[in-house]
Amino acid sequence: MPGVLRVLLVEDSEDDAALLVHEPRKGGYRPQSQRVDSAVDLAEALAQDNWDLVITDHNLPAFSSAAALGMVKDSGLDIPIIIVSGSIGEDVAVAAMKEGAHDYIMKETWRGWFRPSTASYARPRTAAHTDRRRPHSSTSRFTMH
Repeated sequence: MPGVLRVLLVEDSEDDAALLVHEPRKGGYRPQSQRVDSAVDLAEALAQDNWDLVITDHNLPAFSSAAALGMVKDSGLDIPIIIVSGSIGEDVAVAAMKEGAHDYIMKETWRGWFRPSTASYARPRTAAHTDRRRPHSSTSRFTMH
């Protein structure tokens, strides 16, 4: 049985955030999420909680997926990162994955984005869940949608 999935959303739209956390529910997970939309809020959330997954919008009014990816990477935390966008080019997506993003999802096709392959790298919390505050591994697993 899937467990709790702690999702940190870097997203300026409350509606988009609600849609993103709906998908894991359909797979039996119990997502617990927090939405942030600035570098300050992201840094605070990373420091204060133990996340299973970070999902970041590519374009935010005062922030970007590249900045969010860099902050998570620089934190040293081992947290998978998924980028969502309505207008990102393939070259930008490939560059982001080379920098450490685990996946890339287009907003117009995000229904059904949470698949078993996504769950495998998100590693939801269980009784034996280990603390994410360990050094970031250099290996990434991703699937294109």
